[in-house]
Amino acid sequence: MFWVKGKQMRSAMAGLAAVAGVALAGTACAQSVVVRSTGPSSAAYPQGKKLPAGASVVLKPGDRLTVLDKAGTRVLSGPGTFALNGEVNRDNGGGMALATMMARGGGARTRTGAVRGAPTEPMPAAPSGPENVWYIDASKGGTYCVADPATLVLWRPEKTAEGTGKLLSQDGSTAEVTWRAGSALKIWPGASVPLVDGQTYTFSNAVGAPVKIRTLLMQEVPADPVDVAAAMATKGCNAQLDLLASLSSSAQNGG
Repeated sequence: MFWVKGKQMRSAMAGLAAVAGVALAGTACAQSVVVRSTGPSSAAYPQGKKLPAGASVVLKPGDRLTVLDKAGTRVLSGPGTFALNGEVNRDNGGGMALATMMARGGGARTRTGAVRGAPTEPMPAAPSGPENVWYIDASKGGTYCVADPATLVLWRPEKTAEGTGKLLSQDGSTAEVTWRAGSALKIWPGASVPLVDGQTYTFSNAVGAPVKIRTLLMQEVPADPVDVAAAMATKGCNAQLDLLASLSSSAQNGG
């Protein structure tokens, strides 16, 4: 009896493994979206263009295309023809990195506790960009899609010392922004400077030139990261698409 049950269990596990394999294959072959495009073929593959599963991309010399799917990003360099079929070998952590970068709401609330003095996880010194696509880079500015104004975060690249700056809205509202030493994150000061859809703000501090930040509210946020990227492209939130393109650690040139 024990042997029969064991055999049944092994059979069930094999079935589950097969189902999981099919699911993974489906994910690997899911559609992609262009998050960065340079070179002579950039007009044919503009930023934000969706590419169906199994599509072939034809690139010319000098072309460089970064595409995003559920497994992360992949960089294609021309010349050549590339099939988006999921067969390229990529960093196994690419999908996890993408999920972390695209997380919103809960992730922001957890991190912003650090702004109030709670311990933070170790991070590389002076990273080149935020670790979350929903954070606003206060050092560069740009156009940003906002999923939830209540959890919107201002990010700075250097967190070693205390940092200060001033946020100014078009209607004249202002707020001092102060980061504690050791923290890269600060909640948008919505009580003093309400976040308005389509409005441009100016952020200034003592260590760099003032930057412009334009905010665009997203009434609905798709569950699929590829659809999120496409929606950002439609709204012109290029700062976030550039951040997604920086997931090059999970990309392979050409496949």
